[in-house]
Amino acid sequence: QVQLVESGGGLVQAGGSLRLSCAASGRTFRRSPMCWFRQAPGKEREFVVVISTSGASTQYADAVKGRFTISRDNGNMVYLQMNDLKPEDTAVYYCAAGDVMSRFPEQYHYWGQGIQVTVSS
Repeated sequence: QVQLVESGGGLVQAGGSLRLSCAASGRTFRRSPMCWFRQAPGKEREFVVVISTSGASTQYADAVKGRFTISRDNGNMVYLQMNDLKPEDTAVYYCAAGDVMSRFPEQYHYWGQGIQVTVSS
Protein backbone atom coordinates (compact mmCIF):
# COMPACT_ATOMS: atom_id res chain seq x y z
CA GLN A 1 0.00 0.00 0.00
CA VAL A 2 1.45 3.34 -1.06
CA GLN A 3 1.50 5.93 1.67
CA LEU A 4 2.82 9.43 2.08
CA VAL A 5 2.89 10.65 5.67
CA GLU A 6 3.65 14.22 6.64
CA SER A 7 5.01 15.29 10.00
CA GLY A 8 6.49 18.35 11.67
CA GLY A 9 3.58 20.76 11.50
CA GLY A 10 2.24 22.81 14.36
CA LEU A 11 1.80 26.31 15.72
CA VAL A 12 4.55 28.90 15.41
CA GLN A 13 4.80 32.65 15.78
CA ALA A 14 5.38 34.87 12.80
CA GLY A 15 9.06 34.95 11.93
CA GLY A 16 9.59 31.45 13.24
CA SER A 17 10.56 28.24 11.48
CA LEU A 18 9.22 24.75 10.98
CA ARG A 19 10.54 21.73 9.14
CA LEU A 20 8.05 19.41 7.50
CA SER A 21 8.93 15.85 6.61
CA CYS A 22 7.22 13.48 4.20
CA ALA A 23 7.86 9.77 4.46
CA ALA A 24 6.84 7.69 1.46
CA SER A 25 6.36 3.95 1.62
CA GLY A 26 4.88 1.11 -0.37
CA ARG A 27 7.02 1.68 -3.46
CA THR A 28 10.15 3.54 -4.41
CA PHE A 29 9.81 7.22 -5.25
CA ARG A 30 13.41 7.74 -6.28
CA ARG A 31 12.25 8.35 -9.86
CA SER A 32 9.32 10.56 -8.89
CA PRO A 33 9.33 14.32 -8.65
CA MET A 34 7.91 15.23 -5.28
CA CYS A 35 6.22 18.38 -4.16
CA TRP A 36 4.39 20.29 -1.49
CA PHE A 37 1.01 21.95 -1.88
CA ARG A 38 -1.00 23.81 0.72
CA GLN A 39 -4.62 24.67 1.24
CA ALA A 40 -5.95 27.42 3.46
CA PRO A 41 -9.57 27.47 4.66
CA GLY A 42 -11.92 28.56 1.89
CA LYS A 43 -9.18 28.54 -0.73
CA GLU A 44 -8.08 26.18 -3.48
CA ARG A 45 -5.09 23.92 -3.10
CA GLU A 46 -1.97 25.96 -3.92
CA PHE A 47 1.37 24.88 -5.31
CA VAL A 48 4.32 25.52 -2.99
CA VAL A 49 7.38 23.77 -4.38
CA VAL A 50 8.51 20.75 -6.42
CA ILE A 51 11.82 18.91 -6.54
CA SER A 52 13.18 16.72 -9.31
CA THR A 53 14.12 13.08 -8.91
CA SER A 54 17.79 13.92 -8.46
CA GLY A 55 17.13 16.95 -6.29
CA ALA A 56 19.10 19.14 -8.68
CA SER A 57 16.08 21.07 -9.92
CA THR A 58 13.45 22.88 -7.91
CA GLN A 59 10.59 25.25 -8.59
CA TYR A 60 9.10 27.51 -5.93
CA ALA A 61 5.94 29.55 -5.77
CA ASP A 62 6.74 33.26 -5.64
CA ALA A 63 5.05 33.53 -2.25
CA VAL A 64 7.60 31.28 -0.58
CA LYS A 65 10.73 31.85 -2.64
CA GLY A 66 13.68 32.76 -0.45
CA ARG A 67 11.95 31.53 2.71
CA PHE A 68 11.20 27.86 2.05
CA THR A 69 13.66 25.16 0.98
CA ILE A 70 12.79 21.71 -0.29
CA SER A 71 15.19 18.80 -0.15
CA ARG A 72 15.09 15.04 -0.49
CA ASP A 73 17.32 12.14 0.37
CA ASN A 74 18.13 9.28 -1.97
CA GLY A 75 15.34 7.22 -0.50
CA ASN A 76 11.76 8.09 0.15
CA MET A 77 12.03 11.19 2.34
CA VAL A 78 11.25 14.77 1.34
CA TYR A 79 11.65 17.80 3.58
CA LEU A 80 10.37 21.36 3.59
CA GLN A 81 12.32 23.86 5.67
CA MET A 82 10.12 26.90 6.28
CA ASN A 83 11.75 30.04 7.63
CA ASP A 84 10.44 33.52 8.33
CA LEU A 85 6.92 32.18 8.49
CA LYS A 86 4.03 34.56 8.00
CA PRO A 87 0.36 34.33 9.04
CA GLU A 88 -0.56 33.91 5.37
CA ASP A 89 1.43 30.65 5.34
CA THR A 90 -1.23 29.13 7.60
CA ALA A 91 -2.67 26.13 5.78
CA VAL A 92 -2.81 22.38 5.60
CA TYR A 93 0.36 21.25 3.83
CA TYR A 94 0.31 18.21 1.56
CA CYS A 95 3.15 16.12 0.21
CA ALA A 96 2.62 14.53 -3.21
CA ALA A 97 4.48 12.43 -5.77
CA GLY A 98 4.03 12.13 -9.51
CA ASP A 99 5.68 11.39 -12.83
CA VAL A 100 6.52 14.91 -13.97
CA MET A 101 7.48 18.18 -12.35
CA SER A 102 4.35 20.27 -12.35
CA ARG A 103 2.58 23.10 -10.53
CA PHE A 104 -0.80 21.46 -11.09
CA PRO A 105 -2.23 19.11 -8.46
CA GLU A 106 -3.89 16.86 -11.05
CA GLN A 107 -0.41 15.80 -12.24
CA TYR A 108 0.32 14.09 -8.93
CA HIS A 109 -0.93 10.57 -8.27
CA TYR A 110 -0.02 10.05 -4.64
CA TRP A 111 -0.92 12.35 -1.77
CA GLY A 112 -0.39 12.49 1.95
CA GLN A 113 -3.22 13.20 4.34
CA GLY A 114 -1.95 16.69 5.07
CA ILE A 115 -0.62 18.41 8.15
CA GLN A 116 -1.66 21.68 9.75
CA VAL A 117 0.71 24.62 9.92
CA THR A 118 -0.55 27.64 11.85
CA VAL A 119 1.38 30.89 12.06
CA SER A 120 0.22 33.39 14.64
CA SER A 121 0.79 37.10 14.29
